[in-house]
Amino acid sequence: MTELTQRRLAAIVSADVVGYSRLMAADETGTLSTLRAHRAECIDRLIGEHGGRIVKTMGDGLLLEFASVVDATRCMVEIQLGMAERNKGIDEDRRITFRVGVNLGDIIIEGDDILGDGVNIASRIEALAKPGGVSISNQSFEEVRNRLDIAFTDTGEQKLKNIERLVRIWSWSPDGSSDPDAAKPAHDTKRLPMVAVMPFHNLSGDPDQEYFSDGLTEDIIAALSRYRTFPVISRNSTFAYKGKAPEVRTLASELGVRYVLDGSVRKSGSRVRISAQLTDGTSGVNVWAERFDSDLTDIFDLQDEIVQRIAATVEPEMHRVERQRSVDINPQNLDAWDYYHRGWSKLFEFTKEGNEQARAFFEKAIEQELNYRAAYTGLAYSYHRDLTAEFVEDREDAITKCLEAAKRGVALDPMNSNARVALAQAYIWPEQNDLALAEAQKAIELNPNNAWALTVYGTLKDSDGDFEVGNQSLEKALELNPQDPRNHVAFTLLARAHLNARDYEAAIEWAKRALQHLSDYPNANYVMAASFGHLGRMDEARAALDACEQAQPGFVAKRKTWKPYRNPIDNEHILEGIQKAGVTI
Repeated sequence: MTELTQRRLAAIVSADVVGYSRLMAADETGTLSTLRAHRAECIDRLIGEHGGRIVKTMGDGLLLEFASVVDATRCMVEIQLGMAERNKGIDEDRRITFRVGVNLGDIIIEGDDILGDGVNIASRIEALAKPGGVSISNQSFEEVRNRLDIAFTDTGEQKLKNIERLVRIWSWSPDGSSDPDAAKPAHDTKRLPMVAVMPFHNLSGDPDQEYFSDGLTEDIIAALSRYRTFPVISRNSTFAYKGKAPEVRTLASELGVRYVLDGSVRKSGSRVRISAQLTDGTSGVNVWAERFDSDLTDIFDLQDEIVQRIAATVEPEMHRVERQRSVDINPQNLDAWDYYHRGWSKLFEFTKEGNEQARAFFEKAIEQELNYRAAYTGLAYSYHRDLTAEFVEDREDAITKCLEAAKRGVALDPMNSNARVALAQAYIWPEQNDLALAEAQKAIELNPNNAWALTVYGTLKDSDGDFEVGNQSLEKALELNPQDPRNHVAFTLLARAHLNARDYEAAIEWAKRALQHLSDYPNANYVMAASFGHLGRMDEARAALDACEQAQPGFVAKRKTWKPYRNPIDNEHILEGIQKAGVTI
């Protein structure tokens, strides 16, 4: 193994021609010519369009690598459908038909080649695949199940040659592709609402600016895809509408999406104006719109900034609309998706009763779909909220349940940024800050536009004593998503950071902003009381403590053991401010 050997997680595809030796024996020249035509006119083109790489060809087979298993699976299904069309009218004994196996796993890179267990499993899965079909590993299925409208059948756990463990395999066949009931996996309770990002219109009158509007669209598609909760239609499908202006409800119906994001780019001199809007494709109602004006000092930095802002705002807006939609649905018609959003609707009431009801909804979602990944993340967050707000008496039980739910969410979806954030928060309570920080960093790596991941990372850095990095991350989160219903928490965390930095006036201002967002939030009043205490402004300090008790009786007493900072001196500093306000510790 050379020094250049690397490892990474990738989607691996193994494909080969069924009965290749027989075809070659019958007509070697014709078989090779036909295979070359299929590759040139169909296979290689689709692989390139979906971001795949041909690692090597092996006479009758191909080994491919994709960064995304969603792209890999979609590509292979499109190839098999294309091959089915190309084989029409050809005698069965002369048709070129592929078997395909897809696996998500670790690979070893040696030069241009890939090796390792992940490759071996893909090859073994391919050997079991139905001719003309696609078989995928269970790990692959967990990634694509709510993001592709493809009906996979569970074929159970299989013993693969030279693989010690059993591997669960899911299979798709083009035979059922036109069945309207096959639009989703059989065990899914509901197809997730999808979003289409349409090509942004270039209104500059300068054809040379098309690259900017097209690039902006492509980057928004990529950024939204990182959230994983709302499947995003591929670029190829939406760019087919470039230059057209269909009515939004017609467009949504044709693409099978619930939400449509579109916009325009207008450049004038050294200025650029970008407008974007999100529309509910079922009703035609505009649910969000924003305009961005900026100088073109660095067009690529500007593009990155706009993409971040749009992605970080649009995804929460879709969740907001879905929460309201779930509340409006007749309870008899609720499914896992609706229970999940009702749970978040209750969480955003920020009350003990709302928290309990939210937890019941998340548990209902899990009852309907045992491996509903997002519901475990919501469940973990409900326990985290209990602990943060001092809603529980048995803290150890709540910590245990918070960790269990968060770990389950990550186990089911390790590439989900929100699941990683939930686990980061869960690790805070047993004071495993190193693990918490690692999870928060992973969440940001998976989705740099996840504002809540930045919030959690910021407060963890501040807790470690790195005020500057923590403060920057917290402020970046607010900049990306200024309308998050949880922003009173972010404001309070900034207040606490400034309190610890001994900038009491700034701490008070941030706490006041938190209270403007949620007037009876006890945490904000508590931080403000400590800040007033250190400034010697006793009347205001006591008023803030009275507000704590009025909002939640017993809150101040429970906070005597609060230890948000790694350095004990910093925790003592908070308590000193409370003591100065007249509370006996």
